[in-house]
Amino acid sequence: METENDPIPQREQQRRWKWIYFNVCTNLLITPPYEVFADLRFFVFNKTENKYYTIQYVDSKLFNTIRTVWGLAQVLPLDTFNDPNNGYIFGGDQCEFGVDVIVSTPPTNWEIHSLHEELSQPKFSWTVKNFSALKENVKESCNFSMGGRKWVLKLYPKGNVASVEGKWLSLYLHLAQCEKLRESEKIFVQAQLRILDPRGSNHFTNNVIASWHNSSNLGWGFQKFMSLAEPPKAYLDKDTLNVEIEFEVVSEAEYSSSMI
Repeated sequence: METENDPIPQREQQRRWKWIYFNVCTNLLITPPYEVFADLRFFVFNKTENKYYTIQYVDSKLFNTIRTVWGLAQVLPLDTFNDPNNGYIFGGDQCEFGVDVIVSTPPTNWEIHSLHEELSQPKFSWTVKNFSALKENVKESCNFSMGGRKWVLKLYPKGNVASVEGKWLSLYLHLAQCEKLRESEKIFVQAQLRILDPRGSNHFTNNVIASWHNSSNLGWGFQKFMSLAEPPKAYLDKDTLNVEIEFEVVSEAEYSSSMI
């Protein structure tokens, strides 16, 4: 039996399968407890056999204000269900569906992940003017949105620690100051940082960022992103440096207090 995470099945599935979903009322989740774990068992009555056809999730499902619906997109083929000879339709045009809901004890250790699968505009570009004349230790981009969060790029024109000072350009991706993560939240990002070639396509890249951002570590990047001997040679255009980041994955996780 195939489980389906989408609240509403795709139209093609609706035409071919009978589906069942259970939706909890959000009014029940606006006061403590704000989330509920429940065991679900769906059933369809078969009049011919005088018994219920049942489908049960193996594990408990978490309901909260973000996820209020769980169910099955493929319960019975629609042709099978609609044929009165099979017993699911009886008494002219009657059928019987139901669900047993048993509120269960939350697991001691749990972690919930959500993935932003489609990033419609995965790139952010930043123009740093008068690069050679920068006096500040760190230069910040404006805030930008990606994967439902606000981010900022931080560039250290002469390096961010003593060991690389004056030798390397450091570059980091940070959550913006307006983003306040709870201790139980973390965000995974996979992204590519680049210094763009103003005269062609020979862009400078480093290793891919693939890291978790949490309340104690809001930024990741590279101390030794680019040697300071590089920008004057090929990557400055009238003393302007063009920086780009391209996101590949943004996902979020919420985990139990026992795992903090």
